[in-house]
Amino acid sequence: MAIASPPPPPPPSPPPAKRPKMSSSSDPEADAEPTSPSAGGGEQRRPRYKRRKVAILLGYCGAGYQGMQKNPGARTIEGDLEEALYQAGAVPEADRAAPRRYDWARAARTDKGVSAAAQVVSGRFYVDPPGFIDRLNAQLAPQIRAYGYVRVTNSFSAKKFCDRRRYLYLLPVFALDPSAHPDREAVMASVGSGSELTKCLECSERGRKVPGVMGREGKLPSPEENGADGPVEGTMDGHDGHDESESIGAAKCDPTPSDGGNTNAHGVSGDGTEAGNDAELGSTGTGEVVPSAIGNYTFYADASIKNEENKPEATTTEEIEQGMDLKNSNGEEKPPTKSAFSYTDELKERFSRIRKYYVGTHNFHNFTTRTKAEDPAAKRFIISFTANRVVSLDGIDFVRCEVVGQSFMLHQIRKMIGLAVAVMRNCAPESIYDVAFRRDVRLNVPTAPEVGLYLDECMFTSYNKKWKDSHEAVSMEPYCEQAEEFKVKYIFPHIAAMEQKEGAVALWLHSLNNRNYPDFRYMETVGAEAKVGAEVESTAAGSEATVGAEVESTAGGSEAKVGAEIESSSAGAEAKIGAEVESIEELQMPGDNVSE
Repeated sequence: MAIASPPPPPPPSPPPAKRPKMSSSSDPEADAEPTSPSAGGGEQRRPRYKRRKVAILLGYCGAGYQGMQKNPGARTIEGDLEEALYQAGAVPEADRAAPRRYDWARAARTDKGVSAAAQVVSGRFYVDPPGFIDRLNAQLAPQIRAYGYVRVTNSFSAKKFCDRRRYLYLLPVFALDPSAHPDREAVMASVGSGSELTKCLECSERGRKVPGVMGREGKLPSPEENGADGPVEGTMDGHDGHDESESIGAAKCDPTPSDGGNTNAHGVSGDGTEAGNDAELGSTGTGEVVPSAIGNYTFYADASIKNEENKPEATTTEEIEQGMDLKNSNGEEKPPTKSAFSYTDELKERFSRIRKYYVGTHNFHNFTTRTKAEDPAAKRFIISFTANRVVSLDGIDFVRCEVVGQSFMLHQIRKMIGLAVAVMRNCAPESIYDVAFRRDVRLNVPTAPEVGLYLDECMFTSYNKKWKDSHEAVSMEPYCEQAEEFKVKYIFPHIAAMEQKEGAVALWLHSLNNRNYPDFRYMETVGAEAKVGAEVESTAAGSEATVGAEVESTAGGSEAKVGAEIESSSAGAEAKIGAEVESIEELQMPGDNVSE
């Protein structure tokens, strides 16, 4: 009897379709690990969320912080951010204070007092359930704000995948005026001349209040002087703060980077504590509080439009760039303070010529510390360096310097600005750039104050192009408005307040002299040595030529005399022999009239 064959097994069910990793808006319940019934019955356990590799975009004001990078014993941006991630549930207890365990990386490292408007950090975090950014911001100080996050590939690193960084530096226009804030030696040297320079009494008073400035230490400004509830922080000398990549931006964000004059999206890292931050950053030089939403700032696309009439209140960065004056808290418009010295076309052309020395690939060992000329890391590529706009913050005009490069070293941008200002103020000759990038030359280059520098944007062009079909772009484009609001609320008021109250750049200008920076005379010293060397070589060559001429003259005279004697003896012998032969021939010949 035949046995029936068993029925064929059912076809396997197809695997679920893989969803693209497009981000921040995915359903967390779908990503949760499957749950199993508990031992007691049918109750379900809470979903266990998975870690996600994400890039977080944020901005911060560097006042009151010792830089971005975590440093034991110091208050840093990374330290506060790591703790906030733990408190927000993004990092488990086992990985607390151990960033290597969750692949922590930063796109740029800013130093003490430097801000960032568009910093990017990456790592593996628990970003579910929804509301991760709100939970994170709730644990951070107001001067550190996370804008959002995007899902990235597992191999993504904010440091390694960043193509270029853009920094902005707001430089007061008066810093380019050789007669503004002169040093003591220049004042003494001008006595008795047609144009005497005067001592800055205001800067002398400021210097007594700031530790490490003007050769003496004093007490910090009292709460009554500052109009705040506590002492002002971040008032240290500009030389105490340094940064690798920092800049200030006043233009709207441009998500598409360009090699030339890029528009900006900047970030700031700061130096102030949460308490008293609003009082310090939002105050003017007279103690009045500036509105937190938009301060009393005017932005000019060009120096030539500064004479235009005041316009209604601006609410967007685009309007600000068009040169609109903003109102004070009392509703009255406050025009920028005019100065006899301005950023004219002639000055702009000279400054542009000086900035061009930095563009390209050079050995920047003289523009950093701890890096030797032989180190390959000293070579850096600067894509562009522009300064075509003037902005006005609380009545002070600033030149907006924008630097775009692949990467920057410690103090590099501030030293680039410092040497350029020294040349513009005629403290150093422009020819110093002929040797500034040479490996065999070591120069002591001045470092500009850190207050005006902030990170404007980190760009990930290659990564975004490669993974555009499966992952969101790492870009500041969706968060431009938030970044601009943050700059107007925290970064710009801090820069204006530090210059109004403490005179950060003004005090630094007094240090630009040959006594503090003897290398300003490097070209003169090298020129004198070269001149002495040339004179020595010329003297030696002249002596050798004289001796040689005398030798040649003596030898020539002896040879000529011997030759003349030989020629004379030969000629006399030949003449004597010829006369004797002719006489003999005459005696032997017969006469013509012989008789037969």
